[in-house]
Amino acid sequence: MSKSSDLLVEIGTEELPPTALRRLCTAFEESLGRLLKENHLAHAGSNGYATPRRLAVIIRDVPANQPDREVVRRGPAMTAAFDEDGNPTKPAEGFARSCGVSVAELDQLETDKGSFLARRSVAAGQPAVEIIPEIVKRALKGLPVPRRMRWGGGDAEFVRPVHWVLLLLGDQVVDADILGVSSGGTTRGHRFHCNEALKIRDPSEYIKTLEKPGHVLADMDRRRETIRTQVTEAGAALGGTTRIDADLLDEVTALVEWPVAITGAFDEHFLEVPAEVLVSSMQDHQKFFPVVDSNGALLPHFITVANIASSDPQQVQAGNERVIRPRLEDAVFFWNQDRKVSLESRAEKLAGVIFQQQLGSLADKQQRIARIATGIAEAAGFDTKQVQRAAALCKCDLLTSMVYEFPELQGIMGRYYARHDGEPIEIAAALDEQYQPRYAGDDLPSTATGQAIAIADRLDTLAGIFAIGKPPTGDKDPFGLRRAALGTLRIMIERRLDLDLRMLIDTAVQGLPDGPGNETVTNDVFAFMMDRLRGYYLDIDYDIDVFEAVLARQPDRPLDFDQRMAAVKAFRNLPESASLAATNKRIGNILRKANSKIPSGYASDLLKETAEQALASAVSDLDTAVSPMFKKRDYTNALCKLAALQAPVDRFFDDVMVMDEDAALRDNRLALLSSLSKLFLQVADISRLQN
Repeated sequence: MSKSSDLLVEIGTEELPPTALRRLCTAFEESLGRLLKENHLAHAGSNGYATPRRLAVIIRDVPANQPDREVVRRGPAMTAAFDEDGNPTKPAEGFARSCGVSVAELDQLETDKGSFLARRSVAAGQPAVEIIPEIVKRALKGLPVPRRMRWGGGDAEFVRPVHWVLLLLGDQVVDADILGVSSGGTTRGHRFHCNEALKIRDPSEYIKTLEKPGHVLADMDRRRETIRTQVTEAGAALGGTTRIDADLLDEVTALVEWPVAITGAFDEHFLEVPAEVLVSSMQDHQKFFPVVDSNGALLPHFITVANIASSDPQQVQAGNERVIRPRLEDAVFFWNQDRKVSLESRAEKLAGVIFQQQLGSLADKQQRIARIATGIAEAAGFDTKQVQRAAALCKCDLLTSMVYEFPELQGIMGRYYARHDGEPIEIAAALDEQYQPRYAGDDLPSTATGQAIAIADRLDTLAGIFAIGKPPTGDKDPFGLRRAALGTLRIMIERRLDLDLRMLIDTAVQGLPDGPGNETVTNDVFAFMMDRLRGYYLDIDYDIDVFEAVLARQPDRPLDFDQRMAAVKAFRNLPESASLAATNKRIGNILRKANSKIPSGYASDLLKETAEQALASAVSDLDTAVSPMFKKRDYTNALCKLAALQAPVDRFFDDVMVMDEDAALRDNRLALLSSLSKLFLQVADISRLQN
């Protein structure tokens, strides 16, 4: 074997869960690379591969052996190793014996903590083939598998039963027992096109051999783009455009090894049903890609991706058309049946549906939403009657047959059924918009009514789940509270709603079954949402110290918080900002350490030094100038104005002794510095800004 070779690891399994495939592939590749480096086996990079039946990694230029390396074993300190006459002590002799040498053969080790006896030796590197099996086992054990399974009579556990293990270092098979399977030098091709063992003589042959004759595209990215190209061309051939959802594309990529796009059609009369229903049936339930015309209207066609190149594709097409037809017929039936009863008439049945055992029924939740949303409407100047009407209908579509069958259409069907019942456009839209944003980057509610209901719904859930003691822990968030918090904040900030968040949370808490007894819930929910707000600003490239500077002032209104953030970010770009941030930090330290009670204001007649008189004049003039700006929340211009304080405050600290022996002068100077600090604190604690 050469000094370095490529390492190939392939774990062949039964069909892996498609939604977890890419995550498993990435984790396996990263873990193998990290563990090799930890075991002193440097390499030149890696590539991960995955299909429904395999996880594989090729790691380039793995050395055949670990390098020899020096091992330094530290013993007792030199001061304890020898007595006054220079004779070795018992600790020194004991250390030497443990090393198998005499004291005279030991070395001296110099560290920043002193000198020590030490034994230096060289550890010979092990062959890579002896280390790799354990590395592979550790990497597999550490994969993010939520639930492992056993199979057969062994004790091995993995996400799916393992059928083969391919383990090559260059042209050498690395002998190992991995998950109860002996490693070898063969892989397997496509289950139908090439259901046989394929010999791999070197990792460089792996991808080519799998493709031909194996009929397997092992590279997920290449397979994904192949599918995208095929379904795009198929849609164009049908005279339309394929609607490609990224999540569906990823899932289909994880379901096939040899993708072949197949078109299909359904009867045009199904187009009478709302397009969202048909798309949901095709996309979410059948994994089909819909096709639309140049105006975005749905065409009576679909595209599926088969995992086989059939000799008779018409039969595959006919089979898929037979499968989709009953689903679409069900949708037509639900659509017609649901419209026979108004949304409003379903409201009374919400009392029989539990939202959460301790928080009551959906009827209870709907009433709480109405209470919170009314407060939002009054505060924001929205049409209160429209908001109350939308709140009274907001959960009614959950009792329709369509939403029962297609839960992902909640809100969307509410909008359609409300319009059928003759409800105003804004109220109908609000029934859909209450769930926006549904995911990261989704649109926000565009109507005032939708914004009020969306915020109220989320705040009720946040307050309720915190009140019953079930906030998110670690990566577990079964009620989607992190998403609810971020969605609420985004609506308030990006839709420019000047709402008092703490007050609205308290309103939500007071409406809970035991609301008056939940004194700490408001603070807990507010703190939780501020933590989400931190992530929001970091994602849009604000620095953490800017956020901490504003957070220190605890603004209750997210829109006001956002205006302060923009102001501090602009202030930080000024040449005076670093000096003023340091000065405010210094002032804060001085005021905290002052033993005397600081007066609420300074006395002009006690300003003796020219520098303190100049600073007082500047503080007074700027206070007058920026007060109107603060009232208008024009924080950016206010902070830019306050930047003029740099010169007089620097001169003050150069020329004036703050902690004067004269108590009256000292307290007056402290009061002056306090007045200066309060000017900045009307926006943020700029002392938290980093240079």
